[in-house]
Amino acid sequence: MKLRLMLWLLGWLLKFALRRKPRFREAITEMRSLDWGIATENLSIARHYRMSPRGIQTGAGLPVDLDLELRFEDEATAIKVLRKPTQQAFLDGMMAGNVRLVGDSSDLNKLQKLLKYL
Repeated sequence: MKLRLMLWLLGWLLKFALRRKPRFREAITEMRSLDWGIATENLSIARHYRMSPRGIQTGAGLPVDLDLELRFEDEATAIKVLRKPTQQAFLDGMMAGNVRLVGDSSDLNKLQKLLKYL
């Protein structure tokens, strides 16, 4: 339940930042669009985000056309990493086998640059 709430709030924060933070808007405009999602490995908890300069849409589940997916071993691991989403936390999780990146790692770098404006 805690992870579901975190992911829903993340969507709300992204939409708020697009409306209120000019640096966030500039960063999204430069990158054009990014479709990404977060899920547990068994897909019991999953949420996707479609970000573009026109707006941010969010929804439950993981569509197959996403640019980037972050899959976590379980809910506790996801909460631990997402509380402090640093590059080192993701690397440590991937090395331990708790985090799996599906997609291009350059998209993860774009996402991390965007999230610092929240």
